[in-house]
Amino acid sequence: MAKNVKPIPEGYHSVTPYLVLRDTKRALEFYKKAFGAETRMTMPSPDGRIMHAEIKVGDSMVFLADENPQMAPDVKAPQSAGAVTGSTFLYVQDVDAVVKKAVDAGAKVMMPVADMFWGDRYGKVVDPFGHHWGIATRIADLTPEQIAKGQAEFEKKMAQKK
Repeated sequence: MAKNVKPIPEGYHSVTPYLVLRDTKRALEFYKKAFGAETRMTMPSPDGRIMHAEIKVGDSMVFLADENPQMAPDVKAPQSAGAVTGSTFLYVQDVDAVVKKAVDAGAKVMMPVADMFWGDRYGKVVDPFGHHWGIATRIADLTPEQIAKGQAEFEKKMAQKK
């Protein structure tokens, strides 16, 4: 192993989401329109599917790939699986503007943007490929005590709605 090689490449983080899709080519365009993603690389397979792609959103990388039953038969896109197994959380400068861009690009709002008890202005969308995105802007730096108080008030309101 070379001594000067960084174990985590420049521009990457220790944890990187990896989204499996039915149509990565279309997803690359959606993520560009919705989140300002920059495509860093694509590795097409001989049959035209995308074996691996990397996009940069903000300061983070996201990996993408088309379903590949030959290599990973149990790994499916949410649309194929009929379920969502995770959600990607995205901090941005202006949550309202990014959620609007995502909706304009084809996402559907799951949770409208609102100020939350933990100090974020937060909303949630599902992209056209079935992946869920929580999108937020930090609006207040709160102590654990302030968050706990806000959570108790939030839960009380939710219980009253039942």
